[in-house]
Amino acid sequence: MKRLFAALLAGLALLSLPAAAGAIEIKQVTTPLGIKAWLVEDKSTPVVALSFSFVGGTASDPAGLSGTTDLMANLLTDGAGPLNAQAFRQRQEDAAASISFSASLDRVNGSLRVLSANRDEGFELLRLAMVEPRFDAAMVDQRRAQTIASLNQAAQRPASVAGRTLMATLFAGHPYAADPEGTREDLAKVTPDHLKKRAAAVLLRSGLTVAAVGDISEAELARQIDRAFGSLPAGTPPALPPQWVPPTKPRTVVVERPVPQSAALMALPGIPRDDPDWYAALVMNHVLGGGGQQSRLFNEVREKRGLAYSVSSGLRTYKRAALLVISTGSANERIAEALRVIKANMARLRTEGITEQELSDAKTYLAGALALSLDSSGSIANLLHAMQVDGLSPDHLTKRGALIAAVKLEDVHKMARRLLRDEALTTVVVGKPVGVTSEP
Repeated sequence: MKRLFAALLAGLALLSLPAAAGAIEIKQVTTPLGIKAWLVEDKSTPVVALSFSFVGGTASDPAGLSGTTDLMANLLTDGAGPLNAQAFRQRQEDAAASISFSASLDRVNGSLRVLSANRDEGFELLRLAMVEPRFDAAMVDQRRAQTIASLNQAAQRPASVAGRTLMATLFAGHPYAADPEGTREDLAKVTPDHLKKRAAAVLLRSGLTVAAVGDISEAELARQIDRAFGSLPAGTPPALPPQWVPPTKPRTVVVERPVPQSAALMALPGIPRDDPDWYAALVMNHVLGGGGQQSRLFNEVREKRGLAYSVSSGLRTYKRAALLVISTGSANERIAEALRVIKANMARLRTEGITEQELSDAKTYLAGALALSLDSSGSIANLLHAMQVDGLSPDHLTKRGALIAAVKLEDVHKMARRLLRDEALTTVVVGKPVGVTSEP
């Protein structure tokens, strides 16, 4: 793994060097059953990591049964085939394997980590989880209760309330508005039969994306993938939700909570991952609030004025929407000022752009930061999987540095004018904010 990490570091951080292009090789594997996967082979550590997903996330939950997909994903490893939940967990421990599933708005995601010596057992357990999930009534009740407890706890946390309210406001009338975990009322109606039907509708080879990293050859990976996924039906994945129509006027939503500090989120329509100007947006966001202590918002909101402990911005992409989201929190008496400072800095960036020094610093950071996050076979597999979902080519890692380097000042200024528009800004504040009121 250390050798692989070093290769990635060279390939991502030093892409201006011609030799770096060959530092890491992504192999495209097609199995005898026609399943496609990406592989980075690495024999320095006896571990295999698999990252995969299926089309069909929580946004396509059945009507009146929100939370079904999330609950289904959580239950896949709670017993399968002849193994009940306890026996399944024990088999994983005996094989030094870890299998997990989760659900996002657009996909059901999964992972497998296993010692290469035990990969037969690891892939067999993965097959059982997907092909023969049990959904035992007792486990369904247990996971349902845990989800409802999680919803109850989230309703008491201002930051969680802000996040849920933001999505519900921005995507009102769109499937993305629903809480991925569902509602208490809908969860109460979900039965084991509903979960079995949802698994059958989502766990399909036709909507499958797979990436692998570690001590496994192309031929062996193809064999194991067909073993684990080959019994799944081809089928037709759930339909994508409709394209989101962004708001065209500003809106502020205040949710009253008896807390001393307000949590605030501000969101604007963003940019899709396949937009040719993606890296200009990445640089712009880094300078605005994505660059930690080097960002303008951190400097203006926290360092100069002490208005908040943290403030940041980030780009979010979904299959049918994209957002630029700014997050902060401040004392109720100061949150209005914090929001004014944030808006002023957005306006300044929109009208003036960024400096040459900010551009240079952002490029340097963005060119090297990705490699620093790739410190395990699992994180590298996740990256390869995300690249496929985003529609990127296997050689994208060798192009990424040049794409960042090509961003110019005017590109960033153009992006700021495109995204940082007051008329499309949605603000959510949760607490007892002084000087901030709801504006429909």
